[in-house]
Amino acid sequence: MVEHYPALKRADAPLVSVCVAHYKGPELIATCLDSVLAQDCDFEVEIIVHDDASPDDSVTFLRKRYPQVELLVSEKNAGFCVANNRMVAHARGKYVLLLNNDAALFTDALATLATAAAQQKPPGILTLPQYDWESGELVDRGCLLDPFYNPVPNMDPERRDVAMVIGACLWIERGLWDRLGGFPEWFDSIGEDLYLCCAARLVGLSVQSLTESGYRHRQGGSFGGNKPQGGRLASNYRRRRFSERNKTFTLLVMTPTAVVWPLLLTHVLLLVAEGLMFSILRRDPRSFAQIYLNVLQEVANRGSQLRTERSKYQTSRVITFSCYFGHFSLLPHKLVMLYRYGLPTLTHNTNH
Repeated sequence: MVEHYPALKRADAPLVSVCVAHYKGPELIATCLDSVLAQDCDFEVEIIVHDDASPDDSVTFLRKRYPQVELLVSEKNAGFCVANNRMVAHARGKYVLLLNNDAALFTDALATLATAAAQQKPPGILTLPQYDWESGELVDRGCLLDPFYNPVPNMDPERRDVAMVIGACLWIERGLWDRLGGFPEWFDSIGEDLYLCCAARLVGLSVQSLTESGYRHRQGGSFGGNKPQGGRLASNYRRRRFSERNKTFTLLVMTPTAVVWPLLLTHVLLLVAEGLMFSILRRDPRSFAQIYLNVLQEVANRGSQLRTERSKYQTSRVITFSCYFGHFSLLPHKLVMLYRYGLPTLTHNTNH
């Protein structure tokens, strides 16, 4: 069940609907919404927030402080994919911008995206440069992918076309979102941006990062992990379980031609080896069962669904094999991160 609290004065004809999925932490979303309200643009914007059964006073806070926001309140925690699908279904803008509640836009962000979108023929997916919240350092200009679908931050200011953009700031025409089917709700959370971008590229649409403007992001603020802390990578069981599972799903469904099968086999063998190494060196056997073995179980359990999804997307594919892999990096990104930061630390997490 979803309860709807209408905006005090909803935009009559918004060009863009900014959709913010939220789960607890009023201090997170306040800065996010303030950055949207401060946009310097000459078109109407509507803001839609989906509260995913926050256990704190988020709903009261939002209704009192932001009456100009369309608020959808879920009775039960539905996950990031469902939350965004609900908001886009509710949206009225020609374009939607999916924005994390732990992100904040530069003041010219929407104007920059709208200008670029008007020039993008046919319409595709856009993002802005991502900057770290605390340090202000550039995090990425979209991402490339390694052979096993791990995102590789693009730092090249000359590269506009990328393999994927992060869902923390993802711009897409609403009609294209509907055509691609939105986020896969069976993913729950993590990797849905990867899946959507790969689906867009298979049918010949561009996925691009602009060089102008940008957004600040508290990486991992809404889901935990995903950022080095004290020179080490820190994550949690839930994030890693979803991440490894959903990257495997995407690899199996989206990889064109029969190369998917040796690639999948190699990926699975490396995952098993990684899981064994991590559980032994960290003396943490439960990580193997909860993260790595879980991937094999989920692939087996969803075998029929994954075959159906693969057939659907590969039948509609228009891009060539070489074009699809043109935005991939051959070097496995996990090796780079292992060399740079060592083994990650894992914690339990109760966040969204």
